[in-house]
Amino acid sequence: MELYSVIKNNAPGDLLVSKFEGEDFNNASQLIVTESEEALFMKDGVIVQSFSGGRFTLDTKNYPFISALRNKFSGGKSPFNCRVYFVNKVHKLELFWGTDSPIQMRDAEFGFMVGVRARGSYSIQVADAKKFLLKLVGNNVNSFTSDDIETYFRSAFVMHIKTTLAKQMKEMRMTVLDMSSELTDIAERMKPIMQPIFDEYGIRLVNFYIVDISIPENDPNYEKINTAYANRGARNIEGYTWQQEQSAGILRDLAKNPGAGGIGAMGAGIGMGAAAGGMFAGLANQMFSGAQQPAQPQADKNPGYGAAPQGGPQQAAHGRKCPQCGAENSDKAKFCCECGAKLGSEKVFCTNCGAEMPANAKFCNECGAKRES
Repeated sequence: MELYSVIKNNAPGDLLVSKFEGEDFNNASQLIVTESEEALFMKDGVIVQSFSGGRFTLDTKNYPFISALRNKFSGGKSPFNCRVYFVNKVHKLELFWGTDSPIQMRDAEFGFMVGVRARGSYSIQVADAKKFLLKLVGNNVNSFTSDDIETYFRSAFVMHIKTTLAKQMKEMRMTVLDMSSELTDIAERMKPIMQPIFDEYGIRLVNFYIVDISIPENDPNYEKINTAYANRGARNIEGYTWQQEQSAGILRDLAKNPGAGGIGAMGAGIGMGAAAGGMFAGLANQMFSGAQQPAQPQADKNPGYGAAPQGGPQQAAHGRKCPQCGAENSDKAKFCCECGAKLGSEKVFCTNCGAEMPANAKFCNECGAKRES
């Protein structure tokens, strides 16, 4: 049986954990440990000593634990038996993750339920070699690679990513397609939430990256939400919101069919079915043009109204200009012939003497002339 006098890590550098090939060592053996690793001495599943960075002479004088490990005497030498594990503590970059199925989310702006996929990478560092070896690797493993840790954490990691990503989107009130422009911010928010998953195993999460968040093309709402986002750009230019567009669509539908449903029945019951249709058409039109193009003062649009006539009796100007769309209407019209907006808000003047009359007056207070309806 070979007794080893020099103990050092001869394994490939990409291994997270490697076990030294021998288990029997001479008293006063030399242990060589690089700065990027930590050596752990294990006996019967118990770690009895650890060493970090340097050259060490292992004898009972320097390290009393060796006395407990000696089990035989041979050739005047005092050997001891144990296992030595070297744990690599450098950063392990580009461990990849990805969602195995779409994450169901509700879009913050449009309310659509869509499934999104996400993928990225993360880097780790062994912070506590003893905890890492005992909790994750075990004492019957000769080596442990980054692929092993990636496989080990895949299920738990993805489960937490799905939950955390959906929660972050809800808290940030972020639309699905806008998420692709905020990947860095989302990743920074998620990193401290993901760290506790690794703490139990003595691992520090150094970096966490999100490379892509997207909607699968086979999602039933894929085309629907892309169309909605395309229309949003047009709405931003026009200066109105999606809610206003939906409300205006409902009003236009009512305007096209004033006799149907509750609104139409209400209008018909008071003899105003057609007027109701015109009124709602005007409201729909106002939602888009009213906010963008402020109505001009009444006097500017029709000088014949809104100002008391000067001098003696004169005829009021014929025709009414719609304050909403500017269309010319008959002076007896109550609703605009183009947009349906109500025209009854102007002042009424006597056609004989020009004096202002109350809206409900039938005869002029000044000259007694009968009001023309």
